[in-house]
Amino acid sequence: MAMKYLNIMVTDAVRRVQMHYYRHVTTIPDVPESDPLTEAEIEFILARDNFYLGTVNETGWPYIQHRGGPRGFLQVTNPTTLVFADYQGNRQLLSIGNLAVNNRVSLFMMDYPNLTRLKILGHARVEDAKLHPDFAAQLTNSGMNARVERIVFIDVVSFDWNCPKYITPRFSLEEVEELTGPLNARMTQLETELKAAKAELGKPST
Repeated sequence: MAMKYLNIMVTDAVRRVQMHYYRHVTTIPDVPESDPLTEAEIEFILARDNFYLGTVNETGWPYIQHRGGPRGFLQVTNPTTLVFADYQGNRQLLSIGNLAVNNRVSLFMMDYPNLTRLKILGHARVEDAKLHPDFAAQLTNSGMNARVERIVFIDVVSFDWNCPKYITPRFSLEEVEELTGPLNARMTQLETELKAAKAELGKPST
């Protein structure tokens, strides 16, 4: 766990319940202003095809939104900046509205096949896609039947890798096809060889 993540998340209230249940509190050494992403986090992020975005509205209620797209739709422009496109949708704009009053975000990313999860804390800003036409074109997913209306930039503050305990392995259709592809190819080969062998056995003897 990066130290800044601990510094943010272990509040006085957390320490009080730690003391109540376990008779100890988490102590945090000198903490940096932020924890830039390393190659491990960047590689993990670029391999994701979805993540969960947490925001908080002005009445204090949290909101969790699922974001999905092709692998790499959440881009890493540098070790402290993430960016993704916000498309025209159902016009509720709950996350966007929350960010207008509180720019803090929490991202939750899962890799179910490898039992891995990454959490990221940051500050988000939303900008009109018209202000960044070239960037919007770069972020556009050709499979989406909607246009990019906004671009969301996230300044990374810190991150944390969770333990794999209790993660149930799950696989996407693409991952299943990738895993079973060699087996299917081998089955096709064997079926062809078997068909040829039967045809050979069926030939009249001379």
